[in-house]
Amino acid sequence: MVKSDLINRHPFGIREDVPDIISGGQFGAVLSRAGVGKTALLVQLALNAMLRDRNVLHIGMHDPVDKVTLWYEELFHLLTERGDVEQGGLLLESLLPHRFIMTFRIAGFSVPKLRERLADLAEQGIFRPDMILVDGLRFDESIRGCLEEMKALAGEQSLQVWFSVHTHRHEEPSAGAFPAPLADVQDLFDVALKIEPEGTDIRIKPLKGPEAAVSGLSQLTLDASSMLIK
Repeated sequence: MVKSDLINRHPFGIREDVPDIISGGQFGAVLSRAGVGKTALLVQLALNAMLRDRNVLHIGMHDPVDKVTLWYEELFHLLTERGDVEQGGLLLESLLPHRFIMTFRIAGFSVPKLRERLADLAEQGIFRPDMILVDGLRFDESIRGCLEEMKALAGEQSLQVWFSVHTHRHEEPSAGAFPAPLADVQDLFDVALKIEPEGTDIRIKPLKGPEAAVSGLSQLTLDASSMLIK
């Protein structure tokens, strides 16, 4: 199986002839309680983009670079193993120029600092992202200003930006409402996906997004043992 076959068989079904879930300048959110699979889902979004020669900047607030790297290696290995792909290690190595991992301490993250780092990378010809994943940002009462600055950056540079959003059991919303961490800023998001355990799988439930972008996502789950989308 060549790279194009792996793209076409990826459960997201995101190919060059199929629109992305979000477009440049837009925000997506993946919401769940701790340990359910937010990072695994973000990494698989990233791998799909990398397979299509898109550049992905992964920003981690909790995990060091080596742990983030391990997420990519393990999930890609499982993905290629499931697809019976030979020389999966070599294929992953060919994708790595499309990924850059950046870490921040939560208290040290700001959009102006991110702008500086992006400018340095671009000016030196090192990396220019098409997609940014922000994993671990704290969605508290002060988050709107940061998100508005990030939205401006995304619009200026036509970046797709995905965030993980940590929810809590004691903050479960009423039917039809957004979970508490996203409720006050949901107007800034174009797509929101909630993941939660359901039997032996983890169900992906679209909370917000255009029908054309999210209609097929409700049919997908994460395997609870491998965290692969199926």
